[in-house]
Amino acid sequence: MVGSAHDDPDFDPKDEASQAELSDRRDRLNRMLEGRRKAEEADAAKVKSSSTGYGKAMKLSSDFIAGIVVGGGIGWAIDQWFGTLPFGLVIFLLLGFAAGVLNVLRSVGYVADPEARLGGKKSDGDSSK
Repeated sequence: MVGSAHDDPDFDPKDEASQAELSDRRDRLNRMLEGRRKAEEADAAKVKSSSTGYGKAMKLSSDFIAGIVVGGGIGWAIDQWFGTLPFGLVIFLLLGFAAGVLNVLRSVGYVADPEARLGGKKSDGDSSK
C-alpha cells in the first residue's frame, strides 16, 4: 500500500503550507521579473532604433557645416558691402569654423550650454532690488 504524506510520522502540516506559500511567491516573482524583462527589452529596442549612429553623424556634420556656411556668408556679405574682398570672408570663415566646432562639442556634451553653466540663475548684475 502506498502511504501518503499524512501517514508519515514526521509530517507537519505547517511545512506543506509553507511550501505552497513559497511556491506561490516564487511564481509571482517570476511573473514580475518576466514583465520587467519584456519592458526593458522594449525600451532598449526603442532607444536603439531612435538613436542610430547614422542619425547622430548627420546631425553633427550638419551643425559643423552650418557654422562654416553662415560664417562664410556673413563674411562675403560684409566684403561686398565694404569692398574688402578677401579679409571679411577669411575672418568670418574662421569664426564660422570655430562656431561649428563649438556647436558639435555642445551636441556631443563636452561643452555645456551657457544656460546650463549658469544653472538657470540670474547673474549679480541682473538682480533687481
